[in-house]
Formats: sequence, structure tokens, C-alpha cells
Amino acid sequence: MGHDHGHDHTHGANKKTLLISFIIITTYMVVEAIGGFITNSLALLSDAGHMLSDSISLGIAVLAFTLGEKVANYGKTFGYKRFEILAAVLNGVTLVLIAVYIFYEAIQRFVNPPEVASTGMLVIATIGLLVNILVAWLMMRGGDVEENLNMRGAYLHVISDMLGSIGAIVAALLIMFFGWGWADPLASVIVAALVLRSGYYVTKSGLHVLMEGTPENVDMDDVIRTIQNTNGIQSVHDLHVWSITSGLNALSCHAVVDDEMTVVETEQLLHQIEHDLEHKNIHHMTIQLEPSTHQHDNSILCQVKAETSSHHHHHHH
Repeated sequence: MGHDHGHDHTHGANKKTLLISFIIITTYMVVEAIGGFITNSLALLSDAGHMLSDSISLGIAVLAFTLGEKVANYGKTFGYKRFEILAAVLNGVTLVLIAVYIFYEAIQRFVNPPEVASTGMLVIATIGLLVNILVAWLMMRGGDVEENLNMRGAYLHVISDMLGSIGAIVAALLIMFFGWGWADPLASVIVAALVLRSGYYVTKSGLHVLMEGTPENVDMDDVIRTIQNTNGIQSVHDLHVWSITSGLNALSCHAVVDDEMTVVETEQLLHQIEHDLEHKNIHHMTIQLEPSTHQHDNSILCQVKAETSSHHHHHHH
């Protein structure tokens, strides 16, 4: 289990970074929402809505990391690691709903643009931009925004938030200099489109994990070749590869070996496969070895037979 220590270290760093980001974003979101109401700016309100989703996603992410640390037990043998993925899906759905709401509001405003206090809007949007840049920098520096789905989801939120703030700044300037009232709903529609896009992607990747889909960073052909080319392996079947949570991929399969193999040789064989697969983003594997005289089906992927009535058949597999 030597290679797990790195995971724990980034885990702690991720959690701390998220907590700091959560506090900053939530505080500012409240400021922006109040500012949006006072200045009557939909662009500010939509950006605050976006920040609310940020704040929720960061809060959920912190909670997910905390729950993910709970130890596995007999009831939940993988512990609570999946909670992170559930959080990501929930977060994605929230984003989609916020986007739909902003679209609806913006249409009303295109029809009759209300008065907007553009100076106040400009000040608040500029502070918002600075806050987002700070948080994005904190995340880049302190967390793992490449591999961890939870961190990545939160980070993408903050990046699209920056664009939201820029939109509000541009809209405020257009209203101030040209009196273009429609710039405000236009900016909010652009923000809503960004919110919708990130919501869609986060939901999609989360559902892929929940459906036990093959992890994006695992090449199945490569994995199959690696196992089959190992000296002593004749064939592989019943192969499954899935993610338990971000950055934790698991594999299980049956491998057929020569009848003549000794226990020591099979041990060495398994050790070799584990070593090779670790470099292919597989962190946890279970391999069942079978002698070649054993009767089995040869399909690489497992065909689970639905034999409800005939329980005694099961033992022959």
C-alpha cells in the first residue's frame, strides 16, 4: 500500500484550499447579491447566482472530502468516497437550474430594460473579478485541479465566474458611456450560457462514474494487452475497470494460467501485473487466476447470467 501516501497529502491540501476558497466566495456572493438588488443589475445578480453555485459546490466539496475520510465499514466497504461524485452531480444539476432561471429573467428584461445604477454595478463587478482571480490562484497553487473531479469542478466554477464578472464590468461600462440598457441582460445571458455548459459537463462526468463507466484516463486496450502479454498468462476474461472516486480506479478480472504453475510463480506473476498496471492509472486490482483445464467462457467482458431459479449452477463457474 506504499503508493497511497501521496493521495492523502494532496487530499489534505485540497481540503484546506477548498475551505479558504469557500469562505472568500461565500462572503463575496452575499455582497454581490445585495449589490445586484440595490443597483437593479441582472448581470450582477446572475453573477451572484453563479457564485452561489460556486459556494455550494465548494461547500459540498469540503463536506465530500471530510466524509470521504470516514473509514470503510461492513456497511460501506469502500467508505464514503463516492459521496464526492454524488456532490458533483448535485452541483451540476443546480447549475443547470440557475442557468434556466437567468435566461428567463433576461428575456423579460430585453423586452423592457429597467434603470440600472451602473457605477455601483461597475465597482461591485470589479471587486468580484479580483476575488475570483485570488481564489483561482489559491486553487491552482494549493490543490489538484487536474485529476480530482471534485476540485476540478470547483475550479471550473471559479474560472467561469471570472468571465461572469468581466461580463458585468463590460455591461456597466456600456451603460455608463452609451446608455445601452440591453447590455445588462445580454451580459447575464452570456454568463448563463457558461453556467449551463459547466453544469452539463460536471453532471455528465459524475454520472459516468456512478454508472461504473470506464475511467477517462484508462486505455482499455492497453490494459488488456498488458495483462495478456505478461509471461504465463494464457487469456483474460470477466474484465471490469471502474472508478471508486476521482483518482481511484479499480480493476477486477479472471486470468487463465498454465496448470503447471506453482504458488510462488503465480505470486510473482500477480506482482508483475500489479506493478505494470499501476503505471496505467489502476490503483486497486483483484485478479482471479484459473488453471487452463477449468471450463470458462472466453469473452473478455463479463457476461453476467441472470439465473435466478438455478442457484446450484453458480458453483460450476
